[in-house]
Amino acid sequence: MPRGETRAERIYANLRGDILTGRLLPGQRLPFADLGARYSTSVGVLREALSRLVEQGLVLSEPQLGFRVTPVSEEDLRDLTSTRIDIETLCLRHAINHGDLAWESRVVAAFHTLDRTPELAVVQPRAVNEDWATAHAAFHAAVLEGCPSRRLRDIAASLRDASELYRRWSRHLGSEDTRDIPGEHRALRDAVLARDEEQAVAALTKHISYTTRALLDSAPAELMAETADA
Repeated sequence: MPRGETRAERIYANLRGDILTGRLLPGQRLPFADLGARYSTSVGVLREALSRLVEQGLVLSEPQLGFRVTPVSEEDLRDLTSTRIDIETLCLRHAINHGDLAWESRVVAAFHTLDRTPELAVVQPRAVNEDWATAHAAFHAAVLEGCPSRRLRDIAASLRDASELYRRWSRHLGSEDTRDIPGEHRALRDAVLARDEEQAVAALTKHISYTTRALLDSAPAELMAETADA
């Protein structure tokens, strides 16, 4: 990989990591001058990295104002959770009704990879292992892949991306320490393979809702209060 691409990838990874671990707070402004000094890089590299983060829902681009970390709020979290449940469970019902044997095999393979990948990074006890995050996204995508509607799958994927900041904050604050995440994924897999539509919907709904309840119980009030400036 050329040196310029390597540097851009590094800056992107550093920025994303600083957002997801709370070194850059939700709602915080991201002026190029400050970021250039912080990461020792150019405006062009920063703009590329920030544009990628905008696509993932972790950063907002505001006309005349520049970039800032996506704010979080209780109202947005509740709305996002409710919408995710509506869309993902609808997509799941279609997947169970239309998915074939090859789809089942992909679900099994994705679960196996997820189940064998450590969730937390070794060097940062509260940081999510990026390999696990990739496997986690792949498992949920595989579960819904049996749905024949590409548009519905795309909407579900977009909503999952939007929830990533909240999910990472939930882990960062320690609000999921007593949660049996592997058990939740196993319950979803088993219900899907049994073609038990109602049980699968219940398992997915519980899985999506848990982070919301845990985060609202443990997050500082000032973190969940969306502001125009930070």
